[in-house]
Amino acid sequence: MPTYDYECTSCGHAFELFQKISDRHLEKCPKCNKKVRRLIGSGAGIIFKGPGFYATDYRKGSKNDPAKAKGPACPKLKEGCNACQPPK
Repeated sequence: MPTYDYECTSCGHAFELFQKISDRHLEKCPKCNKKVRRLIGSGAGIIFKGPGFYATDYRKGSKNDPAKAKGPACPKLKEGCNACQPPK
C-alpha cells in the first residue's frame, strides 16, 4: 500500500497517510477538520541494501566482444605494413 502526502489548505498541517489505492481521498484535516489537498508524491522509493550496486553488476557481455578483441587493429597489418605497430 502506498503512502500519500496531504496538506491542509487552512492551517498548513502536512502529514502522510498509509492507505490502499482503492481508498477514497482524505477530505478533512485531522487537526482543524477543514479541507485538505493530496500532494503529488515521488512514488515508492527504492531501497538498495548491500555493499553497492552499479550499472555493470548485471551487464551481460560477451567474452568475444569485438571491441575488446586482442588482434591487429590495422587491416593493412596482414599485408605486411608495420606502420601502425610499435617498434620492437
